Parts: sequence; C-alpha cells; structure tokens
Amino acid sequence: MRLIGLDPGLRSTGWGVIEADGNRLRHLANGRVTSDGDGTLGERLLQLFEGLRTVIATWLPDAAAVEETFVNKNPGSTLKLGQARGVVVLVPTLAGVTVYEYTPNLIKKSIVGTGHAAKDQVEAMVHRLLPGVKIDGPDAADALAVAICHAHHYATHRRLATAVVTAGARP
Repeated sequence: MRLIGLDPGLRSTGWGVIEADGNRLRHLANGRVTSDGDGTLGERLLQLFEGLRTVIATWLPDAAAVEETFVNKNPGSTLKLGQARGVVVLVPTLAGVTVYEYTPNLIKKSIVGTGHAAKDQVEAMVHRLLPGVKIDGPDAADALAVAICHAHHYATHRRLATAVVTAGARP
C-alpha cells in the first residue's frame, strides 16, 4: 500500500511517500511544498493546492495521513495554519484518496515510543525505520513520521471499518 504523510504549514507543507507491505516499510520520496511569503493568503493557499495536487498526481497514494494541529498562542497564526490544513485535507480528498488524521502525540508515540518526543528524536527514528532516506528538512521528516504512524495503525482502521459494516448488516 502506498501512503502519503502530510505535515500542514502555510509557509512549508511537508510530504512523504512510503510503501507499506505488512510490517515492511520502504521510502519512495519526500519533500516540501512552499508558498511565497510575500503573496496574499489566497495566493499562498493556491500555491499549496497546486503543489500538493502535483505530488498526489505523481505518487498516486492509496491513503493519506495528516497531522492534526492544535491552537497556538497566536490566534492569527492558528487561523492561517487551519486554512492551510484545509487545503492539505482537500487535495487528496478531491483525488479520491481517503484522509486519516493523527494527533502529534500519537505520531510521536507511534514512532519514538513517547508522545512528548523531541523533533530530533522523531527524525532519528524515521532514519532508522527507513534506512538510507535523505530527508528534505524537518517538515518532510514530520510528514514521513505521519505516514509511518498511519502504516502502523492502518490494520486497526481496516478492522474497525469491517466491524462497522458487519454490524450494520445484522438484522
């Protein structure tokens, strides 16, 4: 199964594509989609939209996983991040790709073993889980961690979906 992890940001949205075959993970690609800080909010969101649309069309993932965001101290920054996050969720959905969402603490716990791990610990584990990977910066490292987290949790999602369908079929 081909998975894309996405780490939303208005200035830089990280992305990482992996193949998951059972417990085996293989790195395919990673990078960042950036927006011009001098542009209007609308122009910047369009840049993210077009960049992510190209990434999705190039890599054709079976599923997408996105990091959830929490309120920052600055309400204006939080609102802009939320708008960027909307684009990040919209693009794969428009391409027919199911989007799953994970909290930062769950991602860190899935990768490092503790929900309060530092960024460098997460990146070190991404390197360990995807040997030989060359990571295009911290946003791409976070995106790969999101993809790995989803690979670990996908079987649970599948079992829950099957249980819901089975329960709904009963008289």
